Amino acid sequence: MAALKVHGSPFSTATMRVLAVLHEKELDFEFVPINMGAGEHKSEAFLALNPFGQVPAFEDGDLKLFESRAITQYIAEEYSDKGNNLICPEGKMKAIFSVWKEVESLKFDPPASKLNWELVFKTMLGAGATDPALVKENEAALAKVLDIYEARLGQSKYLACDCFTLADLHHLPNLHYMMGTEAKNLVESRPHVSAWVTNITARPAWAKVVALQKQ
Repeated sequence: MAALKVHGSPFSTATMRVLAVLHEKELDFEFVPINMGAGEHKSEAFLALNPFGQVPAFEDGDLKLFESRAITQYIAEEYSDKGNNLICPEGKMKAIFSVWKEVESLKFDPPASKLNWELVFKTMLGAGATDPALVKENEAALAKVLDIYEARLGQSKYLACDCFTLADLHHLPNLHYMMGTEAKNLVESRPHVSAWVTNITARPAWAKVVALQKQ
């Protein structure tokens, strides 16, 4: 039995973020599917792993973690000698890496997540009709963020440095859903952003994450 366990849903963006890192690091792990429709994420057993009742939850032996970005950081550091390096070197480069990780979380994720809720998850979960006003509002907010990305990616192949890191990887789940909607125009209309998205979504580790949704 694998010492590493991920409890979550293959359709959850937060769960997908953790799975992507595990595959990038080429680690053996056990995936424990959580049926959110049946309320398993609110069960006593799951709340013992994540008291907030949200996926994913992560176990490494007796260590239990929640919050996807904290989990990915732990895996990247704890298993730094495995698979692909996902953290920039120490010093000024690592400081820049930290900045762009924060940008994803604080600037990119809020409008991207709201867009995907309106354009993807509402229909998937039977949660009502898409709100065009909210789509327009969040497309405008995300466009401003991607304008900054376009400038940055004109200077660097990846967001933090010239190698793929968590700063890029953390975007993958929201980009995956967004590129299947009308909002993909926000990416395709920006050449540097478009090239970056094409590059990072073609990674073999990410293909394994997406394949889990089809099982």
